[in-house]
Amino acid sequence: MALTHTPSGQVVSVLPLGDGLAQATSSAILKAGQLEVMRVVLRAGKSMREHHTPGEVTVQCIEGAVEFKAGSTTHMLRAGDLVHLQPRALHALTAVEDASLLVTICLAPG
Repeated sequence: MALTHTPSGQVVSVLPLGDGLAQATSSAILKAGQLEVMRVVLRAGKSMREHHTPGEVTVQCIEGAVEFKAGSTTHMLRAGDLVHLQPRALHALTAVEDASLLVTICLAPG
């Protein structure tokens, strides 16, 4: 089944899920020619293994807390924190608390 992405010009809420976080799942918001945006939901203790993207990426913590590892550096991301990575930078995430994140990926490497 194909994922439904948000059409051009449509407004999408990326507010915290609050009480709905416990039942939420990760979801694609949009995928266009050069851009992909998704909401990633991680439960406390769950991880995204180390990986990289072909283009630049931003990860913004909307709610909760995650350990964000890039190379040999680990940062704690909390609500409102944003991190940017260059293309092909290895990174991994581990949720310290239930968390939702807004992830934006540039699909065309710079």
